[in-house]
Amino acid sequence: MESRPFRDSQLILTQLQLSRSVFHTHTDTLTLAKIEKVTTSASRFTLIQRLTLAIVPRLVWALLVTVGRTWRFEVLAEEGVTPAFHGFTPGREIYCFWHQCVLPCAYYFRNTGATILISQSFDGELITRTLELFGFHAVRGSSSRGGQQGMIGLRRVLDEGTPAIFTADGPRGPIYRAKMGPVKLAQLTGAPIGCFHLQPEKAWVAKSWDRFLIPKPFTRIAVSWGLWTMVEEEATNEELEPLRDQLDVALERARERASHHLAKRHG
Repeated sequence: MESRPFRDSQLILTQLQLSRSVFHTHTDTLTLAKIEKVTTSASRFTLIQRLTLAIVPRLVWALLVTVGRTWRFEVLAEEGVTPAFHGFTPGREIYCFWHQCVLPCAYYFRNTGATILISQSFDGELITRTLELFGFHAVRGSSSRGGQQGMIGLRRVLDEGTPAIFTADGPRGPIYRAKMGPVKLAQLTGAPIGCFHLQPEKAWVAKSWDRFLIPKPFTRIAVSWGLWTMVEEEATNEELEPLRDQLDVALERARERASHHLAKRHG
């Protein structure tokens, strides 16, 4: 004859299995948000990584806010493009920039409430926690692992009338080559793709795949806006590749215009 504690244990196990079944079939948005928070918890990281996540984002935030106040931003744009200035309220658009200028972008576009696609790696977690301190939101995914989940999240963001942002060549490069994600998202939603580049006049350049830029204090930073890329919802897969090339050209023109603008002062 089974003991009462054993029967109670079986009952608890049955309830847990039932709850798990309900969990997998329930699609409420609030529940999904809680799931995402759990899956990105620090429990999946090592002790050193957890300490890094607890300390580094706030340290970077404090340093960037302090140094950022000394930066001088100069805005320019392609003919026919209306630039967005600091403090603007973005709408239902997709924006892209090169991975190397994350730091000046984080400061310049702070508190806009935009949502950015960030990889599910430890580095992605570090970036996510840092950007959240600047008022950004994050959808976790990439062009590879978690890509579909990320696209679903960004589509929901656009449906709510708020902007989605891509580091176009992230998270691992190659440098200055956009991934297909922004183009596919534009095809799914009909949202236009805007692009910009923030180029500091004086910066430390990391020896990384993206030549990551760390602007020096009191430097000028050119905020260069490129042409919009429009993607028809009826576009075929064969038509998407040329549109990605078009986005590459727009991003590179924005970067080159920023560099040229800063070089004129010394010319």
